[in-house]
Amino acid sequence: MKIAIGSDHRGYEAKERIKALLMDMGLEIADFGVSGKQAADYPDTGLAVAESVAAGQADRGILFCGSGIGMSITANKVHGIRAALCHDELTAQMAKRHNDANVLCLPADLVGDALMQGIVRTWLSAEFEGGRHARRLEKIAQYEQNHPAGCPHPESTHTG
Repeated sequence: MKIAIGSDHRGYEAKERIKALLMDMGLEIADFGVSGKQAADYPDTGLAVAESVAAGQADRGILFCGSGIGMSITANKVHGIRAALCHDELTAQMAKRHNDANVLCLPADLVGDALMQGIVRTWLSAEFEGGRHARRLEKIAQYEQNHPAGCPHPESTHTG
């Protein structure tokens, strides 16, 4: 399995620790940066990782920033990406089992090393359940195909 990983400056150290874990697990890694603690904008790396997963160049992606929120928002802008921000092993398991999350977003400032490793291991070992969950994901995929970015759903009643 090939995992695309990336971070901003606040997630750099966590990315490096998880990268070592993934290598110890025998997984292939595509590291999209950053390469140090110098200030970096999370959308640059987040989009690169998400696009790699969406294009099939990586099987899954893992993103790190201080809160995980910026990376999650960014990755979910890419069609075909189902990024999940996880803070514990249960949300990581459910993100894969029910939502088939293909990108895991982690909050480097909020989760300790042991828990972060547990989250990653859980997410990587979980399997998508399919069934009713597949039907729901198909609805999301259909929306993505039928609605270019920024175009509201035709039945939307929101008037601003």
